[in-house]
Amino acid sequence: MEITEVRIHLRNEEKLKAYATITIDKCFVVRDLKIIQGNTGMFVAMPSRKKPDGSFKDIAHPLDNDTRKLLETKILEAYKEELLKLKDQVNKVDEASVVKAVEVQTPVSVPVPAPIPEVSQVSMPVPTPVPAPAQPQSNSPAPS
Repeated sequence: MEITEVRIHLRNEEKLKAYATITIDKCFVVRDLKIIQGNTGMFVAMPSRKKPDGSFKDIAHPLDNDTRKLLETKILEAYKEELLKLKDQVNKVDEASVVKAVEVQTPVSVPVPAPIPEVSQVSMPVPTPVPAPAQPQSNSPAPS
């Protein structure tokens, strides 16, 4: 038996870290394997179905420990690779953001502002009083 493909679907949950789909010998697919963060480390849970009594029953599972170790090793390696890809993508986005920010903040030509005069040199205009608006003389309506 050869695991010919492993696909990882990341999740951002406390214990469930990802779902995995494996292809065996390029001809048989098993979906919904779970990558779980347990108390003692990561492990792969087989796809299962909830029974009416609330317990779970595996839909598919390895029959021996060697096969279980093979599955778990391949799936956890693919999970780690997927995390590295995600980290690289985040780093590329961060690097691109920094480059763009530097480009935006580095002007081609910087205008030199005029020197600011000392406070004693600034002449303040004297305010002139504004006349009040004229009031209409008559309150009678305009002739029509």
